[in-house]
Amino acid sequence: MITHILLDIEGTTCPTSFVSEVLFPYAYTHLEAFLNRHCENSEIQSLMEEAWEEWQADTNPSSKDLLSKAVIGDNRQIKNICNYLRHLITIDRKSSTLKDLQGRIWLEGYERGDIGAVLYVETAEALSKLKQQGYVLAVYSSGSIPAQKLLYAHTADGDLTALFSHWFDTRSGNKKESKSYTDIAMAMNIPAGEVIFISDSCAECNAAQKAGMIVLFSLREGNPEQDPHDHKAIKDLWGLFDYLLARSK
Repeated sequence: MITHILLDIEGTTCPTSFVSEVLFPYAYTHLEAFLNRHCENSEIQSLMEEAWEEWQADTNPSSKDLLSKAVIGDNRQIKNICNYLRHLITIDRKSSTLKDLQGRIWLEGYERGDIGAVLYVETAEALSKLKQQGYVLAVYSSGSIPAQKLLYAHTADGDLTALFSHWFDTRSGNKKESKSYTDIAMAMNIPAGEVIFISDSCAECNAAQKAGMIVLFSLREGNPEQDPHDHKAIKDLWGLFDYLLARSK
């Protein structure tokens, strides 16, 4: 019996273009000014220290090259960290530290009215109907939990955060590792077999399936991955309803 729906965001409920063409460039542009404004904040200081430690341990050749060119000095700390974090944005690294800082930058953008979340046309109505039908909705995205909530709180359809009961990000584990999905099912206090996970990534679908979840591949126009391989594909969230109806017969 399916009781929970675990949803990715980018490419599943929200166009990839909104993330890649709006959110990421906004964080990239405003990152240095944000760090300069908040560098006395203890939480931001801790995040910058985490970023510095991550950079020193980073084995990516381009990251190591960037580190070798960094000019060390207290007056260069923010500039250096900013350069590294912008590099991570460019290579689309799923860094929890970066995701945390991005969420804080986007919060300021949402509050100023610079950003308004864009969802697929059916997302709000479909999620509302799933909730009405008694399904427990949860999010698992590489974006930080605060960033997830910001997105769903600032949509053209209003604040949708109340539709969700659980929120998970990469601090729950790598999205391409099956243990992450096992841990998420345990956190929701249900067997993995009661969960449908929807994502536009085959690697994520593989990991969730290995953990015992039922998976659906989000095959949206504009998504980077267009081959679901062996996974059942849906072209929008209404396809989930068709799948649930077919299972009930």
